[in-house]
Amino acid sequence: MKALTKVSTGYDNMELLEVDEPVVAGDKVKVRVHFTGICGTDIHTFKGEYANAKVPLVLGHEFSGEVVEVGPEVTKVKIGDKVVSETTFNTCGECIYCQEKDYNLCGSRQGVGTQVPGSLAEYVLCREESVHKVADHVSYEAASLMEPIACCVHAALEKTTIEKDDVVLIIGPGPIGLLLAQIVKAFGATVVMSGITKDVPRLQVAKKLGIDHVVDTQTEDLEKVVMGVTNGYGADKVFDCSGVIQAVNAALPLTKKKGHFVQVGIFAERFNALDQESIVQREIEYIGCRSQKPSSWRTGLELLEAGKINVDKLITKIVSLDDWREGFEAAISGDELKVLIKS
Repeated sequence: MKALTKVSTGYDNMELLEVDEPVVAGDKVKVRVHFTGICGTDIHTFKGEYANAKVPLVLGHEFSGEVVEVGPEVTKVKIGDKVVSETTFNTCGECIYCQEKDYNLCGSRQGVGTQVPGSLAEYVLCREESVHKVADHVSYEAASLMEPIACCVHAALEKTTIEKDDVVLIIGPGPIGLLLAQIVKAFGATVVMSGITKDVPRLQVAKKLGIDHVVDTQTEDLEKVVMGVTNGYGADKVFDCSGVIQAVNAALPLTKKKGHFVQVGIFAERFNALDQESIVQREIEYIGCRSQKPSSWRTGLELLEAGKINVDKLITKIVSLDDWREGFEAAISGDELKVLIKS
């Protein structure tokens, strides 16, 4: 089968190779991949910046597909099912995090497309526990965004809570920010989304998705908008989806005293000069958020199947697996919102 493979470390070093199809055994499920979304992790791996990637490795972890074969221990998934899968492939099964199904925190966790072969191929292997069936009325294209949806559910509904009267500030109008904003809106909150001038097209998409207030921080006063909406108190919940420390530091003083600030975006540097004064003086709960877990997927699928999340406006380019380089170049350029690769 064809598989997009990172063949060695460093910049690029990726090839579309012919490799053996995965073989099912035990509780494993073989999925015929339909669509895979290009994630920031894939781009970091392409650029040689993702330290955890082993090589050679087939990339891809945001995907949808159809079950074509199951192992002898599989009991709940059958051939022909339309499915998505969590990225978790292996865990130790013994640590306190595994016992609580916080697989995202298991120190021995192996992920699809990061430690084991991923979905930028014709077929991918998953463990049955990670597989979720998808309703017939949800397209394969839409279903391929379930992994980022699950990450947003984890951030918005598991690392904090959303009340219908909350004012929520979301920094960064990329796919994660736009998905998270829709989840927050589904629970009745008022949303302010910020970006910079180059993000204006994305901010316009946010408006079309029903986001209440969008702010270009290079031409507008974010503080004035947030404080105006909140009677001077600040946003109840803030989600940084940018991973830009300057944006974080601008938003911390706009967080309501005793409010929650959830760090979703990943910083380019491990250590950054953080406005700790605002955290202390405003008694802000600054919360780390990593990936997703099984409960995030169940809730995310319910929202997607109920039509609470519109992903169609986020998918702006689809290319074939043969044209993977065109897709990666488009994703790296930042001119597209979400790029899918059709296997």
